[in-house]
Amino acid sequence: MNTNAGYLKYTRLDGRVTKEPERTKNFQEFHHRLPLQQRQEQAQRCMNCGVPFCQNGTMIAGMASGCPLHNLVPEINALTACGRLEEAYDRLSITHSFPEFTSRVCPALCEAACTCGVHDAPVSVKENEKEVIEFAFEHDLVKAGKPKVRTGKKVAVVGSGPSGLAAANLLNRRGHEVTVYERKDRPGGLLRYGIPNMKLDKKVIDRRIRLMEEAGIRFVTGADVGRDVPASALLSEYDSVLLACGASNPRDIQVPGRDAKGIFFAVDFLGMVTKKLLDSDFTAYPRELAEGKDVLVIGGGDTGNDCVGTCIRLGARSITQLEMMPKPPAERLASNPWPEWPRILKVDYGQEEAIWKFGADPRVYQTTVKEFVKDKKGNLKEAVLIRLQPEKDEKSGRTVMVPIEGSEKRVKASLVLIAAGFLGSEHYVTDAFSVQVDGRTNVKTDPGKHFTGRKGIYTAGDMHRGQSLVVWAIAEGQSAAREVDEALMGYSNL
Repeated sequence: MNTNAGYLKYTRLDGRVTKEPERTKNFQEFHHRLPLQQRQEQAQRCMNCGVPFCQNGTMIAGMASGCPLHNLVPEINALTACGRLEEAYDRLSITHSFPEFTSRVCPALCEAACTCGVHDAPVSVKENEKEVIEFAFEHDLVKAGKPKVRTGKKVAVVGSGPSGLAAANLLNRRGHEVTVYERKDRPGGLLRYGIPNMKLDKKVIDRRIRLMEEAGIRFVTGADVGRDVPASALLSEYDSVLLACGASNPRDIQVPGRDAKGIFFAVDFLGMVTKKLLDSDFTAYPRELAEGKDVLVIGGGDTGNDCVGTCIRLGARSITQLEMMPKPPAERLASNPWPEWPRILKVDYGQEEAIWKFGADPRVYQTTVKEFVKDKKGNLKEAVLIRLQPEKDEKSGRTVMVPIEGSEKRVKASLVLIAAGFLGSEHYVTDAFSVQVDGRTNVKTDPGKHFTGRKGIYTAGDMHRGQSLVVWAIAEGQSAAREVDEALMGYSNL
């Protein structure tokens, strides 16, 4: 292990980021890697803790602390620090199916729980991970992994998002014959159509899909299971079916004027943009979707931020982003100690670009929409906003956000993107397979399990746990694969 006490020698140094004037001209990734020597120095900052919270991955105060995949972070850092990147990749591969995805889109739960971060900047685990996996691809270390022996068992995976891909990858490696069904025209699920290209280049997804196909996994696209493909057909053909369809039921905003033209769910809008870019091989940008428009983004999370960055690239005239909750503090409060996830104010790339473009952070806190205003043709022209204040609900004891009467304000809005989260799975899928759902419409299982209670049917990812992170989806897929394998074979070596 590395004992150079690099945390005393080196300050945190992140890779170069393309400046806003350049990066907003296109949809290309803009985070760059450090030279190898500097990356090794950053890996030396790892303290090799006796108790590495970074790889703990448990829930504390209702939030994840550390990596849900339990990546062996100090060991990977130590090997990276020594320049032994091939061994670092081998170690990372023990626990992680797709480091190339999380090293781009994960909020880095590992870094939030880093011991070095208690009094200094945390170790740059996320960028270290990206260096390891990209080195592995560049040096042909990432192999297809086609199994030498097949078990004779067939598994259908419904959904090609991160949980479905992770499960398919492991089940195929075990020797089962795996077919992945995807309702869109290309595999990847929300990795492809829910995350903009500048955040996750779709070539990175394609690179992995090619390897999975070489390993023997079959992808069937344009297949909407539960509608175009009957559930009965899968249940009769396959020994097991894994439902990994995501939490694809977006939360709506039901206010007067909701039927105005120009209001979209964020995930649909982002999907339209990405599809047009892919179909044109990035030669044509769909500027007609936002150019010259006053954009109102409802939701302050990652998807809302992605909408901000996307609309800037498409030439929006103005952007306002609404957040119902109060503005977070700049630093941790005493009630939010390490290693809990820090509930603090963060400025993501979309907000950075809006500040550069328009001179101010686009976020407006404790505010929601009271009404959408249409013109005579039914097109959206304005939105009536209303301020909110926190109050304690006497029955539940929870704090709720209550409108402040008389605080209404009209703003111009010709494009509204609803990024208010998701309510769970879609009924036509759960009904088709006759699986039970809970009060949040997530597929119901015993705690910590993936078996739905119906013979041969399992579930994983957001469809199982609700809207969450890519890293949690991968962890779910890996766990579900082990459970399916054990049911099929009587034991599992995954």
